[in-house]
Amino acid sequence: MERCPAGTGAIARAARRLAQGRLVAFPTETVYGLGADATNGRAVAAVFELKGRPQFNPLIVHLADSDAAAGHGIFDDRARRLAEAFWPGPLTLVLPCRAGSPLNELVSAGLDSVALRVPAHPVARALLQACALPIAAPSANPSGYLSPTTADHVADAFGEADLLVLDGGPCPVGLESTVVDLSRPDSVGLLRAGAVTPEQIEAHAGKVVHADAGAAIRAPGMLPQHYAPHRPVRLDAQTVGPGEALLGFGPDLPAGAVLCRNLSAAGDLREAAANLFAMLHELDQPGIAAIAVMPIPGEGLGLAIRDRLARAAAGH
Repeated sequence: MERCPAGTGAIARAARRLAQGRLVAFPTETVYGLGADATNGRAVAAVFELKGRPQFNPLIVHLADSDAAAGHGIFDDRARRLAEAFWPGPLTLVLPCRAGSPLNELVSAGLDSVALRVPAHPVARALLQACALPIAAPSANPSGYLSPTTADHVADAFGEADLLVLDGGPCPVGLESTVVDLSRPDSVGLLRAGAVTPEQIEAHAGKVVHADAGAAIRAPGMLPQHYAPHRPVRLDAQTVGPGEALLGFGPDLPAGAVLCRNLSAAGDLREAAANLFAMLHELDQPGIAAIAVMPIPGEGLGLAIRDRLARAAAGH
């Protein structure tokens, strides 16, 4: 693995690697992505192999702008309004596949839809412009484990891999993108909560229907167990048990934790989202019996934070 600051020269090298069918990890405003040329089947397969990702789990394709995205998915009026409002940004649209798109079938896991996103992070945008390719990029972590929000997290996960990591610093949003399913004309499906809230989506596309637990997988982040540390996670904790670490929220923390991090002493959900995965990484240490997580409000961005924490706790 090679890691370097995400300057102009490094981005040019990363673009050449992608064109050669090799993998590049790069920052977005949400999390670091593990990128491959989305038109190259061998490169896309290498992403699945490195992550240990089930091949029935689709990938998000990152594109430079809406015009590029329109070459791969069919946009209706709802999709155009959402793209105009939130692209570039932390929103993924699941759209019907456009006939003739060169995307490899592994990207969509054999579905008739494709997940598309135009990221806002300047490094991601520079890389997309430099390579002029659609980049398939799930989070740059082993499948099911905590998402990476720093280059250190990527290096810790894939230190021996044939991988170039563009270090662009911490990801400012810190939660994966909101995923909205517009593949059916009569439904606006929220497949994954994120920084773009249901209320914001409804203002541009109509009433949102939340995906049921156990619904068919049409986008990343829908597996019941996901984003999980190695230690058990205990939700809505009011006290700390023996040997537990504490992931706090707000000004008043219970005593007794062997290790403690506070998502936001001020109770700010945006700050909490940006800190979530980095702090879970810090608490996921040998000798910790479990990670107790204080209650998080369930409105706005809190909905996305609680979603990630519920999936993190599901496997224990």
